[in-house]
Amino acid sequence: MDPVVNRIRQELSERADPEIQKKSRRFFREEIKCYGMKTAAVIVIAKHYWKEVKFREKKEIFALCEELFRSGYMEESFIAAEWVYRLSEHFEWEDLPVFRHWIDDYITNWASCDGFCNHTMGAFVVKYPETIDELKRWTHSENRWMRRAAAVSLIIPAKKGQFLAESLAIADLLLTDRDDLVQKGYGWLLKEASRMHTEEVFSFVMEKKRDMPRTALRYAIELMPKELKNEAMKKNW
Repeated sequence: MDPVVNRIRQELSERADPEIQKKSRRFFREEIKCYGMKTAAVIVIAKHYWKEVKFREKKEIFALCEELFRSGYMEESFIAAEWVYRLSEHFEWEDLPVFRHWIDDYITNWASCDGFCNHTMGAFVVKYPETIDELKRWTHSENRWMRRAAAVSLIIPAKKGQFLAESLAIADLLLTDRDDLVQKGYGWLLKEASRMHTEEVFSFVMEKKRDMPRTALRYAIELMPKELKNEAMKKNW
């Protein structure tokens, strides 16, 4: 094991707060592994140790991230996600299978999923728009986190007005997914897309609302004007 990872784990253990650990678990239905630290404090640690590893080769940093992800601890996944995102200028198409592997094999909760996908996968999609075809394949995965990743990887680009058609296509593929965390994922994507494309997202919701779960619909219309919300919430069945 790399000495940096050892020191990170020692610091996380020393700063672990049983009360935060207990409170954190209330936000998850599934069992989670966590030390018990606030996210902001974890990011401070990530930035501190980044100063030591940033001059290493990318493959070495990826190996460290693999070690952190493999542990299953939420805080370690946040550190790995922070480090990978800092390498976004150096992303190559060949990195995609590595990212897929981390999501499919190591991510086990919505916080780790969003922490990695919002920024890292979002940056990757912007650099390589053809990644959209990969995200569409993820919507058919048996792994709920892969399906959620398909949506939340577009959150930040969508918030900036990018990838509207692609966001709607992903939402359509996930439309009738029975998992509420996947529903919340694509509903969140639609909400962010609505910031700059209210009319288009509203039209999509109105066209699909007969089949769209209520959970996803409520997320999707959250930022819309009251009159549009009321119209979208009217039953038409």
